[in-house]
Amino acid sequence: MGVLALVSAVGMAVDDRVLVGAPIWAKPLKFSVSFVAYALSLAWMLSLLPRGRLVGWWAGTVVAVASACEMVLITLQVIRGEQSHFNQATPFDNTVFQLMGGTVVVLWLGTLAIAVLLLRTRILDCAMAWAVRLSSLIALAGAAVGFLMVRPTPEQLAVDDSPVVGAHAVGVPDGGPSMPLTGWADTGGDLRVAHFFGMHALQLLPLLLLVLAALAPRFARLADERVRLRLTLTASAAYAAMFTLLTWQALRGQALLAPDGATLAGAGAIALLGGAATALSLRGPSPSPPTPSLSPSTPTPLAPTSPSHPEGITS
Repeated sequence: MGVLALVSAVGMAVDDRVLVGAPIWAKPLKFSVSFVAYALSLAWMLSLLPRGRLVGWWAGTVVAVASACEMVLITLQVIRGEQSHFNQATPFDNTVFQLMGGTVVVLWLGTLAIAVLLLRTRILDCAMAWAVRLSSLIALAGAAVGFLMVRPTPEQLAVDDSPVVGAHAVGVPDGGPSMPLTGWADTGGDLRVAHFFGMHALQLLPLLLLVLAALAPRFARLADERVRLRLTLTASAAYAAMFTLLTWQALRGQALLAPDGATLAGAGAIALLGGAATALSLRGPSPSPPTPSLSPSTPTPLAPTSPSHPEGITS
């Protein structure tokens, strides 16, 4: 994926073709970079499993192979100058898209197997255990948003044998005005927003816990594992709520940067409840005061004498 990211970056520089309103090499570039982060996160999570877990090894291998197959198909369509996703214009294009759909299902099932293993595995740091488990479950939900994209739009249903079935955007056609860099629709809903946000919980939630652990030596409250656990659960709940809100916003055909009152109210409620839960998570019993040391003038009681220790010195 790292090599393909470099190839795609070169392609964007030397190939001026545009497909569905975006540079034709933008999709393999974004997918390969995303898969780098996704694969590294899963590899680290697999390292937390006990040695000799054959199921985990096979699940990780299946995810890697499925990811590679999907990228081969995407790159093949880029070379041909054709749309990879939702393309049913010819029998060959339809076959490519159906194969891509199969790789996505296999990838999702492999990730699900890893998530189940993580749920059943005892990890010494309780906060880290739950960060790993909950982030993997949210990532699975984020990946599942992709299945919503293959539904035909009302415009496609109105046409017999539409060459394209499915879309990223909701309420507006794919390839219209879009946000810079991400390419997400900025005049209507876009399911890729929630898809991206959900899948990358796999990196962001464990990273948050690593930051908390790094700050623990400076802040005594964070040194308490119970506090870190409460903060992890709070962050996971807020992340899941935000993912749900983004999915709901996109399904209503609403652009990310043009929220209506209901979306703003939902975001405000998440921020308010998340802030309150964070404050409560940081509360707790004060650290126990250090045990006072004996002053030099305080006599130290001698240990009882024994025949083997005539001077009262015990071993």
